[in-house]
Amino acid sequence: MRLNEAHVARMALLVTSEDEAGPPVPMAAATEEDFRQFTHDILAGADDPGQVWVFAYGSLIWKPACEFVEIRTGLLRGWHRAFCLGWNTRFRGSAKNPGLMLALDRGGACKGALYRLPPGLEAENVELLCRREMGFKPSPFPPRWVTVMTEGGPVRAFTFCMDRNSDRYVTGLDEGQVADVLSKAVGGRGSMVEYLYNTVEHLERMGIVDSHLWRLQEMVAERLDATA
Repeated sequence: MRLNEAHVARMALLVTSEDEAGPPVPMAAATEEDFRQFTHDILAGADDPGQVWVFAYGSLIWKPACEFVEIRTGLLRGWHRAFCLGWNTRFRGSAKNPGLMLALDRGGACKGALYRLPPGLEAENVELLCRREMGFKPSPFPPRWVTVMTEGGPVRAFTFCMDRNSDRYVTGLDEGQVADVLSKAVGGRGSMVEYLYNTVEHLERMGIVDSHLWRLQEMVAERLDATA
């Protein structure tokens, strides 16, 4: 990888305290009742309530936010990993340099990680994931059940997929434009450089090469080196 820890550390110097402003208009903060309902609705779609898997493709790979008892790699067809969730002006971006987050967009295929939640603790861990991924409503990337192919056969799992009708759906950017965004955006939880580095590095550890992300890490490193 051309993108490295020195690049991450350099961007970390730009991180400021997290903005505690309310959710972006017209969204609203999810309530305790919302989280209970999200959890109920997800588990209601499980084929086997004692075998609940979640498919991770981005930050959940390197920061799962839930307990798990088994991990596998798998291929999800019909969806691809893309920086299409925008524009983030709080957690990993600012009003001056908004960030773009990964989500699953329609078409293609995506290799990622499957986590099996602990038996008997499914509800608690699904709720943790909802709190992490669905803090605002309506969610721009709501959960859905998908079938992921693994070496051991198909696995039914839930994941978070982009809603193309959401006003937070970003499309039409070429790789150079995405790299420009990722090389500059910094928010209260860190930089997009850190987000990209961690995602690519953990995918590599699992033996997963995403050619799109690999090109992006090269391009982002090139931009950072040019401004050092």
